[in-house]
Amino acid sequence: MRAIFLVDNGSKRPQATHNLRRVAAALSEQLGETVQAASLLHSNKIPAEEVDGIPAITLGPAAERSAEAGATEIIVLPFFFGPSQALTGYLPERMAALQARFPNVSVRVAQPLVDELGNNDLRLAQLLADNVRAQLPEQGAAKVALVDHGSPIPDVTAVRNRLAGQLSVLLGDEVRCVAAASMERREGDEYRFNEPLLERLLDKPEFNSSNVVLAMLFLSPGRHAGEGGDIAEICAAAEQRHTGLKVTTTALVGEHQGIVEILHSRLRQALDGERFLLEMPAHASDAR
Repeated sequence: MRAIFLVDNGSKRPQATHNLRRVAAALSEQLGETVQAASLLHSNKIPAEEVDGIPAITLGPAAERSAEAGATEIIVLPFFFGPSQALTGYLPERMAALQARFPNVSVRVAQPLVDELGNNDLRLAQLLADNVRAQLPEQGAAKVALVDHGSPIPDVTAVRNRLAGQLSVLLGDEVRCVAAASMERREGDEYRFNEPLLERLLDKPEFNSSNVVLAMLFLSPGRHAGEGGDIAEICAAAEQRHTGLKVTTTALVGEHQGIVEILHSRLRQALDGERFLLEMPAHASDAR
C-alpha cells in the first residue's frame, strides 16, 4: 500500500492551501489514484474555517497517519521549482524520523518541476510565456522581468536563470527583453548570485520608463505573491518613484492548468523508478 503526497513549502495564507488542494485533486483524477495535499510547514496553523472546514495538514503527521493505516511506501511529489533546502535538508530529516517509527516504510521523492539533469523540458517556460502574452499591451513593446522569491541555494537560482533564458527564446521579438530578478536575498557577498533584486531592476534606466510585464515565478498566492503582498508593494513603490514605469503582473505559474501535466510527468517518473530526487529504502532488517 502506498500514499502519495503533493507537497509545498507551506503558507499561513489559506489561498495557498486552496491552490495546492486544487492541483492535488486534478492529479488524482489524471493518475487514477489519490494524491493528498500536504505542506512541509506552516499550513496547519490556518484556521480550519478558512480552508472549507478541513484542516490543512503538514507532511510529517500526515505520512505517519498513512503508515499507521498500513502504507509501506510514501511518494512525495514536490510542488517546488528546484532543489531547495526544504527538499534536500528538512524533508529527508523528517522522513528519517518517520522511518525510525516505521522501519518497514520506504520513501521516494520525485524531481521538482525543473529537472536540471533530466531531458530538456520547455513546458514550464511555455506556461510562463502564456502568462506573459496574456498581459502584453496592445500598443508599445514591453520588457519582461521574471521574478522569483530568491534563494540561499545557487542551484535554485540557476533554475530561475535557465527559465529566463528559455522564456526569452520563446517570446522572441514579441518583447523587448527578458531579465531575471529576485524578490529578496540574504545579506552577504556569498548571496550576490540572487541579484538583481526586483526593486533595483525596476530602478534601472532600461526599465524605469517602460511597460514591464512581471512574470511571476511563484506557485501559489501567499504573503509574497498574493494580493497586497510583498511583490505588489515593491512594484507600487517603484511606480511612485518613476512616473513613466507601468508594471503589469502575470498570473502565478502554479495556477496555470498546464502545471498538472508537468507534475504528472515527474510523479510518473518517480513511480516507475525512472528518475527521482531521493530514495530512502525501508530498513528491512528492522522491519516488524
